[in-house]
Formats: sequence, C-alpha cells, structure tokens
Amino acid sequence: MNAMNDTASPKPAKRKSGKISSERRKARELALQGLYQWRIGGADAAAIESHMPEWAVYAAGGEQASDAEENTEAAAAAVEQVDSELYLTLVRGVIREQATLTAQLTEALDRPFDELSPIEAVILLMATFEFAHCPATPYRVVINEAIELAKQFGSNEGHRYVNGVLDKTAAHLRGAEVAARNA
Repeated sequence: MNAMNDTASPKPAKRKSGKISSERRKARELALQGLYQWRIGGADAAAIESHMPEWAVYAAGGEQASDAEENTEAAAAAVEQVDSELYLTLVRGVIREQATLTAQLTEALDRPFDELSPIEAVILLMATFEFAHCPATPYRVVINEAIELAKQFGSNEGHRYVNGVLDKTAAHLRGAEVAARNA
C-alpha cells in the first residue's frame, strides 16, 4: 500500500478508460465499504485500513484461500489494482472532516443528514470531500463516480437523490468550474 500523509492530494484522474480510472473506481468502492463500517459500527480509520487488502481480494472476485501464503499473495495482487492513495485520502479525510462535510451538504438536502441511508450518506460525504480537496478531478467525474456507487450499492432510486444533491453541492464548492462548463 502506498503511504500518504493526510494533507496530500491524490493523483489526477484519467478519462473514462484506462488503468488509472479502474484503480480509482476500486479505491472509491473500497473506501465506501470501509466508511460504511465507520458510519454503522464506529470502526476507526486504522481498523478500516487494515481490512483493505481482504476487501480488495473480494472486489477483484477472489475468495479466501485455505492457506495464509495464498491469501497474502492474493491480497498483494488485489491491492495493486487499487489506487491506494485515493483510498487512504478518502477514508482519512471523510472521517477527519465529517462535521465540515456534513455542513457543506446541508443546504442541498431535503431532510436531516442523519435520516439519509448510510450508503447514500457515505457516498455524499466522499464526493463532497473530493469536491473540496481533489481539484484535479473534474466535478462531473466526481458526480458520475458517486452515481455509479449509488447504483451499485444504494437503494433503487438513491442514485437520483445523490445526483441532485451533488449538483447543488458542486455549484457551491466548485462554482467557477460549474459555471465554466455551463457557459
């Protein structure tokens, strides 16, 4: 796993195709899984980070092997398929800045944050963190990735709610970028 301090920003995203894009999508999926455990069960960042290799194996379609060496090899190979820097940035950043991120989302919500489904809440926190701290990733990419996560892991219509909230949040946090795209 690549080491990264909490203030560094992740590598810029590539367009829809390519290895980097796939690695970044897997990082977001694994961060969502870890942050879901944090939101539901109170797991801390260290506990979440320690489970990343086994989640990476599962996300890659692998299963638990019968011997520890095979598990270690499978985990190492699976982790290579994940943008570990983005994973760590999202997990650490969302946990550290939960209150600020929640406040940034509040204007765009139609109900109290605590009433959102845990999956959609975590997706919104992750995307808001990326809006605020990952300016190299275009806001439309952040929204599209959040929508895909909501379709894959959220409720039937959750992706529509996520899209609407993030459109409003992007206008607030990335106003110049949104305006330039709309011009």
